Amino acid sequence: MKKDSRYASAGVDIDAKAAALERAKGAIRSTFTPGVLGDVGGFGGLFRPDLTPYREPVLVASTDGVGTKLKVAIQTGRHDSCGADLVNHCVNDILVQGARPLFFLDYIAAGRILPDVLGKVIEGVARGCRENETALLGGETAEMPGFYGEGEYDLAGTIVGVVDREKIVDGSRIAAGDVVVGLPSAGLHTNGYSLARRVFFEQMDRRPEDRLRELGGQTIADALLAPHLSYLRAVSPLLARDLVHGMAHITGGGFYDNIPRVLPERLEVQVKAGSWPVPPVFDVIAQEGGVSFEEMHRVFNMGVGMVLFIAPAELGEAAKSWSEAGQRWYAIGNVRAGQRRVVIEPAPAPPRS
Repeated sequence: MKKDSRYASAGVDIDAKAAALERAKGAIRSTFTPGVLGDVGGFGGLFRPDLTPYREPVLVASTDGVGTKLKVAIQTGRHDSCGADLVNHCVNDILVQGARPLFFLDYIAAGRILPDVLGKVIEGVARGCRENETALLGGETAEMPGFYGEGEYDLAGTIVGVVDREKIVDGSRIAAGDVVVGLPSAGLHTNGYSLARRVFFEQMDRRPEDRLRELGGQTIADALLAPHLSYLRAVSPLLARDLVHGMAHITGGGFYDNIPRVLPERLEVQVKAGSWPVPPVFDVIAQEGGVSFEEMHRVFNMGVGMVLFIAPAELGEAAKSWSEAGQRWYAIGNVRAGQRRVVIEPAPAPPRS
């Protein structure tokens, strides 16, 4: 588009968007799986799934974003990180129902399209898709001047996966006595950033590049931009063996809101704080922000990104699978009769010297 065009003068540069998407085509194509029909740029993405392994295939879909973690990525110029976070978040959301991903659609909106930035964002999304063996089938890139601040953008995505109807994991098999297993997170993942940013950048008056002793010498940016992990590879072998009675992705709402979503009536979960290592970023937020124990476990994942419910007799088989894969895990509690809630027991205070 010519620079003197009315549309460009209004803030929408079609040429810049086209150039950015042209540069991203290679990354997008690198995600294509055998089910993809057609190429980049169609009005709709075409996908022909191989459903032969399924007796009664059921599609599972989810949409999510990465919240104000993007603020940190934008502030630090690290635009290639949140795209993979977005994919992993969505993969985990359908994984808890036993589904494996088929394809992904992204949505990127900005006040002004910057080709280099857009390219890095899409490359991050594509990396997440490749790592989860799901196709980046299409998406939307919207330039909306006056809607976002200078340099700001938003990112969201939709994933579609498949599970055999008889293999759907809905929590109905969870029973009293089941072991509650936690798979560790890398940090905040994609939730709680509005509070975390307030604590670090307002209350502590720090900058993203500052290194903190309390973070083990890590920069604040590195701590806050730690990746949202995908648990697909860790959980899929267990699903194939019917070892999982239920799962909860610990995102916004923490333990208190996410675990009850999969609990049957008249069952509750007892979680023992201190039974897994908590990344130091959470301790800093709690101490410097004056955030209570209960609120920390309602806002953040506290170092546990995925919770699984497994029968005690089958825990050994699950542990063997994780050991072979190099996956850490922690027995963090148990299921008992109760009121469809989560009870978190604080860790015992260390002995006084």
